[in-house]
Amino acid sequence: MKIILPGIAMIAVVYAFARFSFGLFLPNITSSIGITESQAGIASSAAYVSYTLALVFSSPFIKKFGQLRVIQLAGMSAVVGLLGIALSYNIYVLLMSTFVAGVGSGLASPAFSQVATTAFTGALKDRANTWINSGTSFGLILSGPVALLFTEQWRFAFFLFAILAFTVLLWNTSSIPGTATTSKASTQSLFQWSTLNKARHLIIASIIIGLGTAIYWTFSRSFLIADHQMTNNESILFWITMGAFGVVGGVGGMFIEKLGLAFIYRLTVLILSLSIAILALPSTLAIYSSAIGFGITYILITGILVVWSTRLFFSSCGWCKSCISLSWNRAIHRFRSCRRIDCSIVVCDELSTLCFHHIYWIIRTD
Repeated sequence: MKIILPGIAMIAVVYAFARFSFGLFLPNITSSIGITESQAGIASSAAYVSYTLALVFSSPFIKKFGQLRVIQLAGMSAVVGLLGIALSYNIYVLLMSTFVAGVGSGLASPAFSQVATTAFTGALKDRANTWINSGTSFGLILSGPVALLFTEQWRFAFFLFAILAFTVLLWNTSSIPGTATTSKASTQSLFQWSTLNKARHLIIASIIIGLGTAIYWTFSRSFLIADHQMTNNESILFWITMGAFGVVGGVGGMFIEKLGLAFIYRLTVLILSLSIAILALPSTLAIYSSAIGFGITYILITGILVVWSTRLFFSSCGWCKSCISLSWNRAIHRFRSCRRIDCSIVVCDELSTLCFHHIYWIIRTD
């Protein structure tokens, strides 16, 4: 627990606060700074670009500086990025801030994968990975009430997130071991052909999942307000619901152990696809079912990818490959969609059609 709890907290910071809370406050940010949703979408894409770049360098950074230093750098990037967002007064400052904020998640995920690999073995390692990964949900649960209390004062909310991020950084500094045992797998090149070929199913699965979930995180709340005429508080409740049920995804390690990785992957992707699609339905039941289903399955599927990658490579190398595929496609897809996102019906169309890209890998996963 000395490793898992601070790990959960750091993942909450670098994902829920530094990246996903941008979508939570998006309506207020766009109106306050005076930017369009298209520009907001570009700013969101910047976070995914920096996330991907950080992933590329995370494995050699871990090898050279150690897991603790990389986790500390992740925490600092979140703190600086959150402060930058809070102080943003135009699109350029916002773009730079979201870029910096996105770096943290790209560094933290592989580093904690390495922490779990060196601290645990077998089923315990799988459970540790999935529980640490569930930190996103805990962050969403916390960010929701903050949004309810400070809807109009979004700058103060990001200042608060930055303070919490700094506190979590100090916690991790005192809890995470500074050294890691170097394994044979950790010396593998990230882009060596043999390792890429070994991870081909993992990479393609990550690409498809990245495409299918890209818009949901940034524009789902704006879509609910624009097309389903939800109030601000109702859309925030949707966000909290998504986070609360995402905690259930933290038990993924137990299900993987009992039912097998392939079966859990297929089932999770199917439910995730349906959850994305039903958000387009004009029904309160469908909307909150979408939040529940997406919350559970998104956390579970990312946990599955962690377990899958560590079983292939036993180090942060495999997780980097998965995340790069996942995030690069999100960045590209958000950049493409943000140019058209002013028409909110496009969001509905994207959410209801991208899910069908998953079906091939429901059948093909081995």
